[in-house]
Amino acid sequence: MATRDIILFGAPGAGKGTQAKRIVAHLGIPQISTGDILRAAVRAGSALGLKAKPFMDLGRLVPDDIIIGVVEERIREPDCQLGCLFDGFPRTLAQGEALDDMLGRAGRNVIVIGLEVAEEELTRRLSGRWTCPQCQRTYSDPGTCTVDGARLEQREDDKPETVKKRLQAYREQTAPLKDFYQKRGRYRAVDGLGSEDEVWRRVRKVIEG
Repeated sequence: MATRDIILFGAPGAGKGTQAKRIVAHLGIPQISTGDILRAAVRAGSALGLKAKPFMDLGRLVPDDIIIGVVEERIREPDCQLGCLFDGFPRTLAQGEALDDMLGRAGRNVIVIGLEVAEEELTRRLSGRWTCPQCQRTYSDPGTCTVDGARLEQREDDKPETVKKRLQAYREQTAPLKDFYQKRGRYRAVDGLGSEDEVWRRVRKVIEG
């Protein structure tokens, strides 16, 4: 069976989290989160984990070479042999080039699914997002959680002034990856507007094609 390595690409608020769950369930591949594997490397006391720990303890960005190293270690594990879904990686052009190189050396190729949503809609979604502090479910209006009754809160990341900064950072740091993958013929644009089921049908058509 061919390896299925996928990057789900899109700005904050594009719906990546929701579609990621459906992709890994449909294909039976693991979701690789750089945050999770960095924390696991620190807990395990690996060489790369020890290098990453001082940066994480100070809340600073972990350097690319360390992140790339832990990703390369992770994709060698048995559960990734049929592929994986990259979550939060790559974030920069340098990381994209490194991932291309490491997958190429392993005889693997990645497909990039880009959830495309207009910035006005992203701002509306993010600014109107409320989160349960207990179960982390998200809602589009203030009130209480329908699961545990906790009062919903708006995270700092979802306040209008912060949303503008998040989208600007995305444009400057991560959006250039779109051009990188388009030039290599690996970028597949998917309309991110509509219901979760509607978007999933579009995503599924790409991964099954």
